[in-house]
Amino acid sequence: MNWSISFEPLISWPLLAAVLVPLALLALAGLWFGQRGAVLRLVALAALAAALFNPVFLDESREPLKSVVALIVDRSPSQDIGERTRQTDEALAGLQQRLGRFNQFDVRVVEAGKPEAAEERTETRLFSALEGAFRDVPPSRIGGAIMITDGQVHDAPTGAPDFHAPLHALITGHEHEKDRRIRFENAPRFGLVGKPLDMSYRVIATGGETGPVDVRVSVNGQQVSVEHAIIGQATPLQVTIPTAGRNIIELAIDREPGELTETNNRAIALVDGIRENLRVLLVSGEPHAGERTWRNLLKSDASVDLVHFTILRPPEKQDGTPINELSLIAFPTRELFVEKIKDFDLIIFDRYQHRDVLPILYYDYISEYVEKGGALLIAAGPEYAGESSIARTPLMAALPAMPSGEIVEKAFYPRLTDIGQRHPVTRGLDGSSSEPPRWSRWFRTIGVQNPEGQVVMKGADNRPLLVLDRKGEGRVGMLLSDQGWLWARGFEGGGPHVQLYRRIAHWLMKEPELEEERLTADGRGMTLDIRRQTMSDDPGPAQIITPSGKTMTVKLDKSEPGIFLGSVQTSEIGLYQVANGDLTALAHVGPINAPEFADVVSTEDRLKAPAEATGGSVRRLASPSASGDQPGPVVLPSIVPVRASADAAGADWIGLRTTDDSVLKAVSRVPLFGGFLGLGLLLLAMGSMWYREGR
Repeated sequence: MNWSISFEPLISWPLLAAVLVPLALLALAGLWFGQRGAVLRLVALAALAAALFNPVFLDESREPLKSVVALIVDRSPSQDIGERTRQTDEALAGLQQRLGRFNQFDVRVVEAGKPEAAEERTETRLFSALEGAFRDVPPSRIGGAIMITDGQVHDAPTGAPDFHAPLHALITGHEHEKDRRIRFENAPRFGLVGKPLDMSYRVIATGGETGPVDVRVSVNGQQVSVEHAIIGQATPLQVTIPTAGRNIIELAIDREPGELTETNNRAIALVDGIRENLRVLLVSGEPHAGERTWRNLLKSDASVDLVHFTILRPPEKQDGTPINELSLIAFPTRELFVEKIKDFDLIIFDRYQHRDVLPILYYDYISEYVEKGGALLIAAGPEYAGESSIARTPLMAALPAMPSGEIVEKAFYPRLTDIGQRHPVTRGLDGSSSEPPRWSRWFRTIGVQNPEGQVVMKGADNRPLLVLDRKGEGRVGMLLSDQGWLWARGFEGGGPHVQLYRRIAHWLMKEPELEEERLTADGRGMTLDIRRQTMSDDPGPAQIITPSGKTMTVKLDKSEPGIFLGSVQTSEIGLYQVANGDLTALAHVGPINAPEFADVVSTEDRLKAPAEATGGSVRRLASPSASGDQPGPVVLPSIVPVRASADAAGADWIGLRTTDDSVLKAVSRVPLFGGFLGLGLLLLAMGSMWYREGR
């Protein structure tokens, strides 16, 4: 109950002053000069003033408010280590029971650290959760906060937090925990394919441990070396990037006995491999309309260094021109096809025929070049069917199809075969989905017999038009028409010559994106996306091994011809292994080397400064006698309500502040100078004054 007096004057304050002030002065003057009846006149004036002031007696009924106490529970992945989950659950249940005994506390339990988004699992952000718990609470009602955590809090302030109440931290885990971890010190984002990449790493151990340790280095899931490092020292590392695109560099150390976890015994670096400019040798047998198409295309590709020779005059002209002067510039045949042939990623013979420009032995060198991993493309014209065809040289060992001697002069639309609809070189070519295709016709096809490899495009009378094949470690392609320039010139609307020619060239040069059989996986948030590129009708399900070693199976659904997709929601952050048939792939889900996993040793240091700044405390839940091998019950401090100015922590207790805030429920009004009481007093005072003045 709260009692108070309020004044509610019957007239305005200025008018009240105008009436009472002169009368008060007259009454005081009477007292000063000792006039008879001055006292009674003063009493009558006081009664009149009391009536005009209208005092009211107020009786307020108020309900006291509770102090809001935030109980922040750390549910981050590091809390799953050892006995920490059990300690957390026991501490939470015990604190809720003890806080429930106090009616003056409103307890808000907030579990932080396990959001759905992978980006939010990188760190333990308890103070952000604390801010959210107090967002709608006035500062005067904040009673304090209790955090149950392992101490690895990544948003802890260096000083006092943004609220004025005690902060207490109860630390899970045990003292003197043991752990080793490895991390990259320097990991470039990009690297040249086939070139050594300079990196560095460091192995860190608790308790000042030193000494050598073996580090296993893996690239894209394949172990490439075992390095020797000294604990605590930065160690240089050289890794050769094998392929273009994303490469996963993994460092791993063995788990030591007594270690908390082996999650941080691995470190991952993602390196995008960049291929140096590809070297292409284009040899045109004679000037023709299609020559410029190939040249313009290869010249426009920033990733290609082109060397182009065109035979301007054949030797049979008998004009005395030396062999080495038959091209626009000297044709260094020995240098190109003997000494430096291995430097080229692709050799293209564009309408080339054997005319003794190349010694016959050099064709053997080209065949050997293909067998050992080189790439060869034959852009065939009528000369391929003639007596001077390069198919009649030792190069025939590398060719996928021999000429039949037939040249078909007939208009046709180039079409994809059933294989071509699934093959990455021709799959989804612009205009291929309609019938007839939305591109112009060609008018010449070179006949071949018994083609090897894969026929991905067909010409007139369903004859092979584009043949792709593998020879040894190399690849060879054959385009059996010289009419592709019609697409480039826009004849009848043109066609996707750039798309087709570029795919052919890059498939021959072993571009990973254009492999017929390819399995890739990629982490998107907490979703693992799987893409299977295949020539088969059904590759079957994909098998997944999670970072913790669990296995699961994911169905792959057909997206388009030759493409099967699958996805799965994951709950673990780390490196996933995906397998389908003989193919394997790696993918990292979630943040790379997140702080949450970098250091998992429980600590009191990070929360000591903000807790002490608020008058709170930091203490461990485990009893001093307990250890990881011999777990024991948690030791909870007593809870004591304290005033704002009192101490909030002791040896075995923690204090939470109580508030003086309340809510007004009802108000009772009793006028003190109203009704018959007020009238009676006023009449009594006036009557006394009249009686005295009348004598």
